[in-house]
Amino acid sequence: MTRYPAVAGALALFAGSLPGCAQLATGPAPALSGETAVVTATRETEAVQTANADAADDPAIWRNAADPAASLIVATDKQAGLNVYDLQGRQRHFLNAGRVNNVDLVETAMAGTPIVLVAASDRNDLAAAKIALFRLDTASARLEPLGTVPAGTGEAYGICLGRRPDGAVDAFVVLKDGTINQVALDLRGSRPAGRIIRTLKLPSQSEGCVVDPATQRLYVAEEDVGIWRFDARPGGDATPVSVARVDNRTLVADVEGLAISRGHDGRTLLVASSQGDSVYAVYDLADDRFVGRFRIGAGELGATSETDGIEIGDCDFGPDFPAGILIAQDGNNAPRAQNFKMVSWGSVLEALARR
Repeated sequence: MTRYPAVAGALALFAGSLPGCAQLATGPAPALSGETAVVTATRETEAVQTANADAADDPAIWRNAADPAASLIVATDKQAGLNVYDLQGRQRHFLNAGRVNNVDLVETAMAGTPIVLVAASDRNDLAAAKIALFRLDTASARLEPLGTVPAGTGEAYGICLGRRPDGAVDAFVVLKDGTINQVALDLRGSRPAGRIIRTLKLPSQSEGCVVDPATQRLYVAEEDVGIWRFDARPGGDATPVSVARVDNRTLVADVEGLAISRGHDGRTLLVASSQGDSVYAVYDLADDRFVGRFRIGAGELGATSETDGIEIGDCDFGPDFPAGILIAQDGNNAPRAQNFKMVSWGSVLEALARR
């Protein structure tokens, strides 16, 4: 695998979690000080359609195992719909799906046929939460609507997908009031269906979430409080366990997007958007230890600020991102509308390791 020589030691940290990822070497986790590391973006997407508004929100990434450089990003314009971008940042497709807030995707099968399933939290009816489902046609880079699945009463805010060991797919829909509905998706027919099989609860406004399929744990960001984990198994313990608290030092409200980077030796990083100070906080999920912080600083493409959603692909994404990719929403992309910045994940690991 091609790697930047300067980041060889840092790449010893964590390897690919996406299907078909080549594994990177592993080694000791960095011992970090309280300094905030700084990295810069090397790519950015075209701006979303909605100008002069809080619009861009959450990304997901599909990795093309045959040609990683041809991978695709699906990202929300929460005032208008879904965008599909390539890794050069070019918009390949826009689908007018209305007010969809967060997005996730998974490779699975529907009616026995392989599919890249895209799920978005549908806020078109603030009283009736729904999951909007799509198929990503990876050849044409287009989204095809599959329909919606009810997800409870209230405003659908965050969403993340989890795959059980038997291959079944659950959607975790985070309602704005902190309710989390676990929806078992039924993909056996030509149209998707689903039912709520469990309800979890946090006391106040929550949004970002991510599932670690290796441990079957769900992580949820309660915006003004901190990060919690749940057992993601349908019959698991519904009691939330604190991972990190808002302390206005390592983690600053609002806590927004969450993403996971998993190493093939079992070590795992959780990255959280600390929106209040435009920084990203990192935790080692082996013991929930705070690892460090980094920001995406000013470079040719500008810094990120007030980031909502993030995503990490922690393996080879082609010559521009051989050590993985971090995608972060940029809340202030003036003079253009909001967009998403792309950063080498290897450069993040290298910057953290120097601290």
